[in-house]
Amino acid sequence: MHPKDLRIEDYTYDLPDERIAQYPLTQRDASKLLIYNDAIISEDIYHNIANHIPEGSLMVMNQTRVVHARLPFAKPTGGAIEIFCLEPHSSHKDIQTAMLQKGQVWWNCLVGSAKKWKEGMVLELTCEDPKFTLSATMVTKSDAYYTIQLDWDVPEMTFAEVLHYAGKVPLPPYLNRTADVKDEERYQTIFAKDEGSVAAPTAGLHFTEHVMDSLAAKHIDKAFVTLHVGAGTFKPVKSDTMQEHDMHAEWIEVGKEAILRLQAQQGKIVAVGTTSLRTLESLYWIGCKLHKGMNVDMEGIAVSQWDAYDITDTCTRNEAFAALLQYLSENSTDKIVTRTRILIAPGYTFRVVDGLVTNFHQPQSTLLLLVSALIGQQWRDIYAYAMTHEYRFLSYGDGSLLWKTM
Repeated sequence: MHPKDLRIEDYTYDLPDERIAQYPLTQRDASKLLIYNDAIISEDIYHNIANHIPEGSLMVMNQTRVVHARLPFAKPTGGAIEIFCLEPHSSHKDIQTAMLQKGQVWWNCLVGSAKKWKEGMVLELTCEDPKFTLSATMVTKSDAYYTIQLDWDVPEMTFAEVLHYAGKVPLPPYLNRTADVKDEERYQTIFAKDEGSVAAPTAGLHFTEHVMDSLAAKHIDKAFVTLHVGAGTFKPVKSDTMQEHDMHAEWIEVGKEAILRLQAQQGKIVAVGTTSLRTLESLYWIGCKLHKGMNVDMEGIAVSQWDAYDITDTCTRNEAFAALLQYLSENSTDKIVTRTRILIAPGYTFRVVDGLVTNFHQPQSTLLLLVSALIGQQWRDIYAYAMTHEYRFLSYGDGSLLWKTM
């Protein structure tokens, strides 16, 4: 079956509200870890994850950093209107460039209570420490989002700084609570670096300095990539089949050092999180298209939703990575920066990843399709096991180490 014909209703399970973890555990690596390998399920905790990964493996982690994407504005007449910053407008080259803008930026946003925002009305948000005022002017509106011009009166401040001081932690909507002081630290991985995500790469939330040290002690190497998680990660699949579902696009950044490390890897490659997995598999398709002389829209969307299923003339993993390195050399740059809309669903052939560390995902989600693509219909057994063994679900919940079904 072509993934276009998949019915999302076939990828559901009952998830009671009380099984959704509202808060993280006190200790990051104390979360339960379900291990699935060769049709066998076992249990441990993240503290001991190195015991379940072969020596010589490479673990790939997403070093994106969650920004304070929720901005609580007020109307001139009073009343609140929340602006949720999704991604920079196309007038900015990429997220990093947009984050470094000073004085003004254009951003694509969701708007809460949008009907209260009348044409021509300028919203304001005053921050006391440090003292500045942020204003919002509506530019355009589409079916998916609003484009908003944001101005601030301290011109030496970058937009990244503005968000840090004026915004709030963008907890997932299904938590149904406001962020507190603990979320500032816990809704961020310990290796977060590149600002731009509006949701955490949650598999990485379980990793501690102890876990990192234990991986190194076992000669398990690490590489870092960046996928800036967009709000589309929570976008429900509303169509009957995947053919009618528009996959959201997300920014990826991968440096030359990581590509060289991937090219040289002989052992297993384990993606920490679905975002790392999507980045790695997208890299393959970008490299494959370059190797075959196909058009790659690096400034737009380099990997479309159906590329992995429509491109039949493929190449080896090494050829793909070699093509990426050649591209970097020819363009005098040290990293791949582009966007991907890759959809990984049953029927997908994995080109890079052997294993996946991931949390438990929402019913009828594209992330559940990704898990099913990796391990087949056994996802049902795994989720049933997690449900009957008191695992905690979703962003602040427990997780799993899943090895690809051969």
